[in-house]
Amino acid sequence: MTHDAQRSSTNPTPPEQSAPSDPERPFEAPEKLFSKTYRAATTTFAAVMFLTGLAALAVIPTLPTAAEALDGVSLFPLVAGCFVAASLFGGVLGGHWADRSGAHRPLAAGMALAVVTLVVSGASTSIWHLAAGRFLDGVSAGMVAVAVNTAIGQSYPPALRPRALALMSTCWIVPSLIGPPLAGVVAEVWSWRTVFLGLAVLTLIPALAVVAVLRGVSWSATPTAEAAEAPRPPLLLAATVSVGAALAQYGVSGWDAWHLLFAGGGLVLLIAFTPRLLPSGTFRAARRLPVTVLLRGLGSGVFFTLEALVPLMLVTDRDAPPLVIGLAFTGAAIAWAAASWVQGHLLTGWSRHRLVLVGAVVLALAVVVAAVGTSPSLPPYFAASAMVVAALGMGLIAPSLTVLSLAHSPADRQGYASGAMQTSQNLGQISVLGIGSAALNVCLAVGTDRSTGYATAFVLLLIPCLLTVLLSARTRHP
Repeated sequence: MTHDAQRSSTNPTPPEQSAPSDPERPFEAPEKLFSKTYRAATTTFAAVMFLTGLAALAVIPTLPTAAEALDGVSLFPLVAGCFVAASLFGGVLGGHWADRSGAHRPLAAGMALAVVTLVVSGASTSIWHLAAGRFLDGVSAGMVAVAVNTAIGQSYPPALRPRALALMSTCWIVPSLIGPPLAGVVAEVWSWRTVFLGLAVLTLIPALAVVAVLRGVSWSATPTAEAAEAPRPPLLLAATVSVGAALAQYGVSGWDAWHLLFAGGGLVLLIAFTPRLLPSGTFRAARRLPVTVLLRGLGSGVFFTLEALVPLMLVTDRDAPPLVIGLAFTGAAIAWAAASWVQGHLLTGWSRHRLVLVGAVVLALAVVVAAVGTSPSLPPYFAASAMVVAALGMGLIAPSLTVLSLAHSPADRQGYASGAMQTSQNLGQISVLGIGSAALNVCLAVGTDRSTGYATAFVLLLIPCLLTVLLSARTRHP
């Protein structure tokens, strides 16, 4: 994910802080993230990430339990996938909005919408109602993710961006420590609804405070003629792709003629319109920005599929309590933040494309752990550890690709690049999860036991991991 390159009107970058000749190896910044120049921006972004992290990390482990309570386990891929499909639209909407009037407005709107989504989901009376809540949450998450990354590009010089991104991941540490385990206890003692509605109450006042703070912040834009003439994905196109993605997710939840019709229709929409949302050459893995965008999708797809199917397996096949799943999400969040901190502070001398390579290898290891963990002879904690290992890999991959995408983008095209990275992330998650879910459902349809079905779905994830390893060198900045 990258950002709209509108230089902050309140925090201009001095001439001596211009981009270094090799953005993969930035020099030491003369100022710190919490120096007087950057303190307001850093505090605001950190608060936003803390709030969104608390809500996201507490809600996600509860979803398998909610799907089971609403008799919608077969539609769980739709519940997970519609969030991502909506995030795709929200990311493009946030990128357009940030390029046009600065990142503060989509950021504030996304935070306000986040509270509404918790109420909608908590009041669900059917799996479709829950899916609608997750759809709204996806729009909110897409807007916030792009807006935060865009704002980082607008507010900090190149040398500070890796550390700012690392801080955003670190802001998830406290939510990851208290959110998932607490949500697991609440779901067991009261209900999964209490998790959603309780978070809505807890998030309301802080969200309003963030919105109030952001009203006084402005990142103005003065785009160049080249940036103004460059094509941007139409919102209608993004909405069409989001619908196609949701249809495809519903289609792979069953294997009758009705489901296959939806899957085919969604696939047609994705094939026809997806290339127009991404930089030219993305699917050819062209060097620099196109392949960087592609790898964001592949890595995120693997991680998201593990994050969706491992908890589902633990609930439906291993009878694991919600607390175990909550602890797995906690460990994953801490691992991601720790790896992100390491790449931003201890591995600054490493080229970014090499960090992507190392992260992809770690991600492949996580896939192996998940596949082996499907064995009934192993405790649920073994399979759950795959999420922690995968988070270590993504903690290296995600910020490194974000820094590379900034380096590959002109200053006033970073909003477009940010939207492209978010779009690729969402498409990768939808596609990889769809393939994994289809493999699982095929195995179950032919009479294979659940453990073998899950193992098959996990083994397929090695393919995008291998592609990421092979293509990582093409992301290198000259």
